[in-house]
Amino acid sequence: MNTAATRMNTAATRMSTAGPTRRGASDPADAEPWAGTPARHLPAPGRPVPVSTYRLQLGPALTFADAAAQVPYLASLGVTHLYLSPVLSAAPGSAHGYDVVDHSTVSAVLGGIEGLRALAATARAAGLGLVLDIVPNHMAVPTPAWHNSALWSVLAEGPGSPYARWFDVDWTAGEGALLMPVLGDRIGAVIARGELALDDVDVPGSGPQRVLRYYDHVFPLRPGTEHLSLAELVERQHYRLAYWRVADEELNYRRFFDIDTLAAVRVEDPEVFDATHALILELVADGTVDGLRVDHPDGLADPAGYLERLRERTGGAWVVVEKILEGDEEVPAGWATAGTTGYETLWRVQQAFVDPGGAAELGALMHRLAGDTSDALPAIIEESKREVVAGPLYAEVHRITDLAADICHDDLRLRDHTWRALHDCLAELLVAFDRYRAYVVPGQPADDASLQAMEAAARLAAERLPAERAPTLEVVVELLLGREAGSAGRTREAQRDELVVRFQQTCGAVMAKGVEDTAYYRWTQLVSLCEVGGEPERFSLAPSELASWAARAGRWTPLGMTASTTHDTKRTEDTRTRIDVLSELPHEWAALVEELRERSAPYRSALLDGRTENLLWQTLAGTWTEDGPIAADRLTDYLLKAVREAKTHTSWVDPDAEYEDAIVVTARAARADPAVGVLLTGWEERTRSAVRAATLGAKLAQLTLPGVADVYQGTEAPVVALVDPDNRRPVPAAELAERLRRLDSGAGPRDLADEKLWVTAQALRTRRDLADAFTGPHSGFVPLAHSSDHALTFARTTAGDARAVVVATRLAASLDRLGGWGEHTVALPEGRWRDVLTDRAAEGGLRRVADLLQRLPVALLVRAED
Repeated sequence: MNTAATRMNTAATRMSTAGPTRRGASDPADAEPWAGTPARHLPAPGRPVPVSTYRLQLGPALTFADAAAQVPYLASLGVTHLYLSPVLSAAPGSAHGYDVVDHSTVSAVLGGIEGLRALAATARAAGLGLVLDIVPNHMAVPTPAWHNSALWSVLAEGPGSPYARWFDVDWTAGEGALLMPVLGDRIGAVIARGELALDDVDVPGSGPQRVLRYYDHVFPLRPGTEHLSLAELVERQHYRLAYWRVADEELNYRRFFDIDTLAAVRVEDPEVFDATHALILELVADGTVDGLRVDHPDGLADPAGYLERLRERTGGAWVVVEKILEGDEEVPAGWATAGTTGYETLWRVQQAFVDPGGAAELGALMHRLAGDTSDALPAIIEESKREVVAGPLYAEVHRITDLAADICHDDLRLRDHTWRALHDCLAELLVAFDRYRAYVVPGQPADDASLQAMEAAARLAAERLPAERAPTLEVVVELLLGREAGSAGRTREAQRDELVVRFQQTCGAVMAKGVEDTAYYRWTQLVSLCEVGGEPERFSLAPSELASWAARAGRWTPLGMTASTTHDTKRTEDTRTRIDVLSELPHEWAALVEELRERSAPYRSALLDGRTENLLWQTLAGTWTEDGPIAADRLTDYLLKAVREAKTHTSWVDPDAEYEDAIVVTARAARADPAVGVLLTGWEERTRSAVRAATLGAKLAQLTLPGVADVYQGTEAPVVALVDPDNRRPVPAAELAERLRRLDSGAGPRDLADEKLWVTAQALRTRRDLADAFTGPHSGFVPLAHSSDHALTFARTTAGDARAVVVATRLAASLDRLGGWGEHTVALPEGRWRDVLTDRAAEGGLRRVADLLQRLPVALLVRAED
C-alpha cells in the first residue's frame, strides 16, 4: 500500500469510529423525529407518504387500463406509488395532459373517472398507491375553443362572463377585447381573402350556435352581433382576432411562458381555486390519490398561499412542487410542501460522475469548433435573456412597465420617472435576476432570501444601466419589494400589489425561456450538463460536495423527490451518462472529433455552425449503443428542435429552411457514413466499461439519497432518448417484467439492461423493506470514509443505526488508467452485511473496495439479519 493510501486508511479508521452505529430504542436520537425539518415540509401525521414513485406518462397509448396491466410488474419492481401524469380532460389530441380544458372531469381518452378508480383499486390490491400530477397555473386555449367551456363563455360574454375572473386578462388593454392571435396573416388580408366566415355548429353542452370560423378555429358571437356586416361583426366581439405574430407584443392575457395556447388561471381567487380543484380534492379525500405533484407553482400569484390552501383542503397530504432551485437556493421554509420534484438532486448526482479534469480540453474543443471560450456561459445567458425579454416576452414586460408607469403617474413625487426609464430598469432586473423568482407577498416584509435575491439583481442591473437611470432603478426596486416609494404611506394599492406579483411571475418565464430553452442549447462544452434546473457552469461535483448537500437536504426536505429523468428533461439519464463519459477521456474524444470532421468533410455543409456541429457529435456519442445509432428521424427531429430553441440561425417563429435542410442532410449523412460508424462504434466499445459504472453508480445514488426516489417510466433499464416527444415513446413493460422474473429466479445479468434493472429493483425493494431508514422520521444520511476519490460511499440510518450502505464507482475510465482499486478501502459500519445485488457477505470495518465490487461496479449492503 502506498503512503497516500496508508494516510487515507488511517483517516478512514478514525472516521468510522464516529460514524453510524447500532442504537437501542431508548437512545436519545429517537427523541426528536424530523429534527431540523420545517413543519410545513412534512405531511400531516397519518397521511400516506411514498417511499418511491414510478412515473407513468399517460395518453392514448397508455390508458388507465394499460397502467393497471403493469401493476403486477411495478409492485414486483419495488415501487410504492404510481406517479400519474395529469388525468383531467385535456385539449383534443393532447399527448401530455398539461393542456386541461375541464377541471370537473377525468379524461375519457384515458378511461374516465371509472377507469381511474379501477386503476387505484388494482394498485391498492397490490400494495401500491397513486400520486397525481396537477396543473393549477394554466388551461388550454384549444381548437376549437368550445372545448374549454369556461374560455368559450369569456369569449362570448367578455368581462361579464361568470368565468371572467378565472383568467388573468387585462381588459383595459387591446380596446377591451381579449387578444386571440390565431390568424396566419394580418386581419385585413384575412378578411380580403374571405377566410373568415359565419357558420352554424353544434357546440357540446350548448346546442346549435352561429359562430365565426377561421379554418379549424371557431369562436362564439357576442349576443346581438349576428346580423352585422362581417367587418363590423369582427370589431364588436369581446375578442380580437389577430395575426399570430402580434401575440409577443400585444397579448393581454397571462400565459404559460410564451405559449399562447396555455392561458393562465387565477387560482389565488378562492372561488376559482374551489372550482378548479373540486375533483382533485375529492380524489384525495376518498383515498383514490395519496399525494400530489404541483406543476409550475412559480407561475402563480401567491405560491405560498396556494400551497397553504392546498394543505388545508387535503388535510395535509404529501405534496411536492415542480420548482427549479438555482445554485444553493432552498425551498422556502414557510411553503406547505414536502419539497421539489428533484431537479436539484438530478444535476448534483450527475455531476458527481463527471470528471473535472475534462473541463479544460472539452472547453478548448468547444472553442475550436464554436468560438466560445470556457468562461463565456454567463455572457451567453445574459444575451439569451435579453433576447427573450425583447422578443417572445415583450408583451409581459410591456404590461409590467405600464403598471409601473401608471403608479408613477398617479403619484406626484414619482411622476418624472418615464415609461422608457421604467422599462429599461425592469428589463435589466429581469435579465440580472439569477433565479426563477423572489417570493414577496404584498403587505408582508420580504424574507431574507427574497431580499437578497432582489438586492443582488439590483446591484448587477445598476452596473449595466446608465448612471442617470439610478434614481428610477431605486424606485422600481422599492416598489417591487412592496415598500413605501413616493408619497408617504402609499404602499398597499391595487396597482402596486399587482406590480409586485407580476414582476415575479415574469422572472420565471425569463429564466425558463432565456436560460433553459435558449442558452442551454447554445452552450456545448458538455451538452449533457445543459439540463432542466442544471448548473453547467459547475461542470463537476466532488463526492464530498454531494454528501454535504445530501445531508442538508435530508434535514430540510427529507420527503421531497429525487429524480434522474423526467418528462421534461432534455435527455434521458442514460443519454447524459454516455455524454458525461467524454469528460473522462477528453483528449481521446477531441482526437476522435478531428477524425469525424475529416471523414465528414465531403458532405458537411458550410452552413453547419460550430455549436451545432459540436452538439451533433456529442449527441451521436450519447445515443450510439451496441446496437448502433438511433433512428435518423429521431436524431434530426431533435437537432431541428435544438437549433430552433437556440434561436441563433433559425427559430420556431422564423425558420430558415436552407439552414435547417443543411443540418438534416449533414446529420443523416454522418449517421449513415460507414467511416463515421466505425469511429463511433469504436468509441462505444472503448467507453463501455465507464458507461456501465456511471450508469449503475448514478442510478443507485439517486435511488438511495435522501428523499422519495422517482423512476421515470422505462428507465429502470437503459433508455437512450432525447427531449420530448422522444422520451415519451412506449415502454416495453412486458419485456422488462420478463427480464425481472428471470433475474429473480436466480439467473445472472446478461447485459447492462439486466444489470440496471436489477440494481433499480433491489434499491427500490430495499427502500420499501427498510422504509424507516429512507423516509422515516428518524431516517438519516451519513457519508462513509474511503481512501479513493473514485468511490462514492454513504449509509442510510435509522436513529443513527446504519441499515443500508451504498458503494459506487465514479470515473471508472480514470480509475482504470490508475490500475484499478488496488488496496483502496472503505470503512463499513460495524456488523455483518450482505450485498443484495450479488448476495455476498461482508464484515464491518475497513474493507477493500475491490473485494466489495468484484462482480458489479456498485454494491448495496444491508445488515445480514435485515
